[in-house]
Amino acid sequence: MTDNIPLQPVRQKKRMDSKHRSGCCECLRCCGRRDPRPRTVWLGHPEKRDQRYPRNVINNQKYNFFTFLPGVLFNQFKYFFNLYFLLLACSQFVVEMRLGALYTYWVPLGFVLAVTVIREATEEIRCYMRDKEVNSQIYSKLTARGTVKVKSSNIQVGDLILVEKNQRVPADMIFLRTSEKNGSCFLRTDQLDGETDWKLRLPVTCTQRLPTASDLLQIRSYVYAEEPNIDIHNFVGTFTREDSDPPVNESLSIENTLWASTVIASGTVVGVVLYTGRELRSVMNTSNPRSKIGLFDLEVNCLTKILFGALVVVSLVMVALQHFAGRWYLQIIRFLLLFSNIIPISLRVNLDMGKIVYSWVIRRDSKIPGTVVRSSTIPEQLGRISYLLTDKTGTLTQNEMVFKRLHLGTVAYGLDSMDEVQSHIFSIYTQQPQDPPAVKGLTLATKVRKTMSSRVHEAVKAIALCHNVTPVYESNGVTDQAEAERHYEDSCRVYQASSPDEDESTGEITFYMKGADVVMAGIVQYNDWLEEECGNMAREGLRVLVVAKKSLTEEQYQDFEARYVQAKLSVHDRSLKVATVIESLEMEMELLCLTGVEDQLQADVRPTLETLRNAGIKVWMLTGDKLETATCTAKNAHLVTRTQDIHIFRLVTNRGEAHLELNAFRRKHDCALVISGDSLEVCLKYYEYEFMELACQCPAVVCCRCAPTQKAQIVRLLQERTGKLTCAVGDGGNDVSMIQEADCGVGVEGKEGKQASLAADFSITQFKHLGRLLMVHGRNSYKRSAALSQFVIHRSLCISTMQAVFSSVFYFASVPLYQGFLIIGYSTIYTMFPVFSLVLDKDVKSEVAMLYPELYKDLLKGRPLSYKTFLIWVLISIYQGSIIMYGALLLFESEFVHIVAISFTSLILTELLMVALTIQTWHWLMIVAELLSLSCYIASLVFLHEFIDVYFIATLSFLWKVTVITLVSCLPLYVLKYLRRRFSPPSYSKLTS
Repeated sequence: MTDNIPLQPVRQKKRMDSKHRSGCCECLRCCGRRDPRPRTVWLGHPEKRDQRYPRNVINNQKYNFFTFLPGVLFNQFKYFFNLYFLLLACSQFVVEMRLGALYTYWVPLGFVLAVTVIREATEEIRCYMRDKEVNSQIYSKLTARGTVKVKSSNIQVGDLILVEKNQRVPADMIFLRTSEKNGSCFLRTDQLDGETDWKLRLPVTCTQRLPTASDLLQIRSYVYAEEPNIDIHNFVGTFTREDSDPPVNESLSIENTLWASTVIASGTVVGVVLYTGRELRSVMNTSNPRSKIGLFDLEVNCLTKILFGALVVVSLVMVALQHFAGRWYLQIIRFLLLFSNIIPISLRVNLDMGKIVYSWVIRRDSKIPGTVVRSSTIPEQLGRISYLLTDKTGTLTQNEMVFKRLHLGTVAYGLDSMDEVQSHIFSIYTQQPQDPPAVKGLTLATKVRKTMSSRVHEAVKAIALCHNVTPVYESNGVTDQAEAERHYEDSCRVYQASSPDEDESTGEITFYMKGADVVMAGIVQYNDWLEEECGNMAREGLRVLVVAKKSLTEEQYQDFEARYVQAKLSVHDRSLKVATVIESLEMEMELLCLTGVEDQLQADVRPTLETLRNAGIKVWMLTGDKLETATCTAKNAHLVTRTQDIHIFRLVTNRGEAHLELNAFRRKHDCALVISGDSLEVCLKYYEYEFMELACQCPAVVCCRCAPTQKAQIVRLLQERTGKLTCAVGDGGNDVSMIQEADCGVGVEGKEGKQASLAADFSITQFKHLGRLLMVHGRNSYKRSAALSQFVIHRSLCISTMQAVFSSVFYFASVPLYQGFLIIGYSTIYTMFPVFSLVLDKDVKSEVAMLYPELYKDLLKGRPLSYKTFLIWVLISIYQGSIIMYGALLLFESEFVHIVAISFTSLILTELLMVALTIQTWHWLMIVAELLSLSCYIASLVFLHEFIDVYFIATLSFLWKVTVITLVSCLPLYVLKYLRRRFSPPSYSKLTS
């Protein structure tokens, strides 16, 4: 049976990553950069250094003053077609190859290069100004002569730097002192890790206890720090004070650091500089993302190669018809130059300018406010998405947790019974000693009441203590702790991260812990309700948190503290040693309660997903949540419709189990797939091709417990296996790899910060805006670029066809039909504005495109730009070019200059009429462009007496000949367009009528 076809294991591809990294290291050594090493930094003595450190200069520029022009030109001419046009222009310096004035070839090439150089220069200047602003910021530095001012770029390793509140940290530092009474400070890290929550930082205990900041220069102390690396979430180091008896040693971790690019949110701090310049954590984490080249651009490049082949063939045919007489090789070169217009040099410029217009239109759309286009090179990708991969938390849901349930095992409290919880807590703190009751039943009831109250009290106390949140007061957006606390203003209170409270009055030592059920199940004491209730709550769409505690004796705590301090002082394998010590406590803990919270869906998620589904886009949800929660959210958001079955892929751990489960899945039809990250990894290891083939047939896929690397891997596999375009949507730092891997990455500015938004190609503020971004802007961008590119090619083929006819009539002579300004003006001031106005065209209104997402399906097949449409435009160009040239040759009377006047005027009018024929919805700027171009041509005739007989164009003979030729070239196409719309209308025509 087909259900049991043996599955073939996947052959793993060899990766070349290690070789690539090795090459980078060799390059760094050649450039004089040594491998990073640990360092000893003496406080306030930058001259005491054991190695050279880089300057604290931020430089994000691609070029400098000397390399700018050579670098830009090299990047342009390393591509074949740009180099081809350069060689054409240079060939005109050779007399035997010259076909006309030099500016005929150099002006178009110069214009294209000028646009590129100006764009690059603008970006470089902006980058230079941003870098200069950062490098010129002034900071206070502690020295033996007192406090002095120093620029950020002049800060050195070992300097003691003061950083004020709301000031950027200039370098990676160790936190030594703070002005805050509580001995800590908050950091804003959104520019480093994208997270909006503030981070708590603690100073070195020894230096915080000093009377004044200037005393830092009076002690003999140093910091031993690990080598520079990219990990912004961990740090290993030690602080040593040698002049105390005995010497003081303190371990340093991430909570003692102040990384560059963060901002001090409270108080004034003093730190010692550890890393500068290119060794900063923020700089080392900055990498150039994958340069995305749109599928549309690749298709245009393919068509351009076909045109180049046609250019070579036509040139060879012309020489062959001369029987390769004389210096035929020079004739080939001359014909290559003569027909060079077959490849339009203006195509790339028009498309790039079109992308800028599309980006501007997206940013200006009031229906999707706050949308940002960070990559203006791929707007057409939005119109051809086949797979949408989305995160769950913060993307489909609001990432705003609403407390729904408190479960104690035997009893559960919901929102409607929170008053009972309050009553239990109240009774614990207000109970008074009472006389023994006379009735035995009352005694039992009272004991039960006390037992339940104490359980509720323990659970609530654990929830209240086991967190890292502290209230912070803000006034007009700036923290003003003392003033706001005096007035107890709730309106300016916000909550930020802090250390857990200690309840020291009882003398009890209690270890509290909370976490996900899969982690806590092996930590808490045996019970018979944890797994069942966690499953029940997850099926309701609740996120479950398990809270537990453990009471410690004084001896147990002292033993733990000694081992913990010793582990934290370790320089090597500190994280492993600390984790081992902590794990000694994490066993046989008392289970207190389960808390269930619900993450609300984002606004209009359901209609947005329905729109995408109707547009032919398959949606895959990739989340780190557990299977039950992910499945419930998928149903709630209507990612899985009510009529669809769900196949939950059971957990597999080896090849045999994966084989059996894949065969079981193969029997299902039209059902959504839910699979865990562990099972996915096993399937991809052994049966990558078979699994992807089955998964791509599903209407929806949900991957739960999915790691960030797995998300990027799924995107990559979809691209490789299907060849379709993918779009990844997320809001958190764990979505960045997926967003950057996708053909089109969309970041949602959410509760988790702006990291995903900053890394994405497009940034939106709400998931519901994605529908309009794809259905309206993506569709319009793709269709407009398709029309624009083909019309630019048509414009070039028309004049090349005329040249071919002219040369063949005059005995295959390599003589240009048009020279000088005529050839330049044709593709610029005479036709540029009408042709470029096609970027404003649209076939349906945006409301119709949103109402009928089925219109989007037509684009997935790539019909607006295909070999078929390309061939049609080629035939149109050959027909019109031939009609115009033969018509001019037949109707001219005496002088050759009359052929030029008749054919060129007919060519200009034909192009303007063809633009009008192509336009589907007129915009007032289109009318202006048409009239402006026509006016420019008529006005310029007075100055073109060198090429055109001014007296002849004023005669009636000229007018009727041009009219006839233009009508013959255009009228049949208008008739064909009418007949097609009459008998074979496109899908959108019924919606616009």
